[in-house]
Amino acid sequence: MKKPICVIVLLFCFTFSTYSQSFSTSNSDTSQSPYKISWKLDAPWVGVGLGLNVLGFKLIQDKDDLTIEELNDLSKDDVPGMDRFLAGNHSDRADKISYYPFYGSFAVPVIMMVADGNMRSNAGQISVMFLESMATTGALYTISAGLVDRARPLAYNTSVPEEDRRESGAQRSFFAGHTAATASATFFAAKIYNDFYPDSAAKPYVWTAAAIVPAWVAYLRAEAGKHFLTDNIVGYAVGAASGILIPELHKRDEQNFQVSPAMGVDIRGNEFQGLSFSYSF
Repeated sequence: MKKPICVIVLLFCFTFSTYSQSFSTSNSDTSQSPYKISWKLDAPWVGVGLGLNVLGFKLIQDKDDLTIEELNDLSKDDVPGMDRFLAGNHSDRADKISYYPFYGSFAVPVIMMVADGNMRSNAGQISVMFLESMATTGALYTISAGLVDRARPLAYNTSVPEEDRRESGAQRSFFAGHTAATASATFFAAKIYNDFYPDSAAKPYVWTAAAIVPAWVAYLRAEAGKHFLTDNIVGYAVGAASGILIPELHKRDEQNFQVSPAMGVDIRGNEFQGLSFSYSF
């Protein structure tokens, strides 16, 4: 659990550095950005998000291990039907593999900012939104994992060492944090690409990749015995919603109604001056 918290802290440092640099550079071009950032709104958002992550982490640390009696009372028959087929799953190999797409997904928005000139010139905005997305997802995950007691699928596997089945970390199956964080990062990347390049022919492929990567992580976490199906579904939904909605909330207002000066000559040859009103649907 310390690793995700460290990632969020590193994102905060990167974001603060990047945004400060962008803000202080007079040549920073935000004219092509579909987004707007306000420190009056975004600074509290980031602060509250990070604070809730710390609170959630504290709740997770304070969770108790299962007693022997509680461990012996665990039964696959008590697991809801749609999750029961995963009860008892355990794979160290799947667990290790899941970290590659998990951490790799965090690099995608950063790579996009470095590789694309338009995004690079708006790196400050994108970094703030990315931090908000990850902090929001992290807050929802850590608080849920800290407050909800649900044994992981591996706790139902009697071949797993007893201490691993009893430990508090094995009691936070709900919801899937790796899946949520990965979905937040990949859908965020797809969303900003969609908004910067709304006419791009590559959009279907970008969105497909964004959907597949967290689904792969969800599969690996289920195989590893870390989460049930419903844990992954909730994690996927939370991460995807955060990755999409936070950039959407920062989009610039569309100016459908416009007023502009007008001058010309009418059909009788008379010159005129006035205002032109237009509304686009």
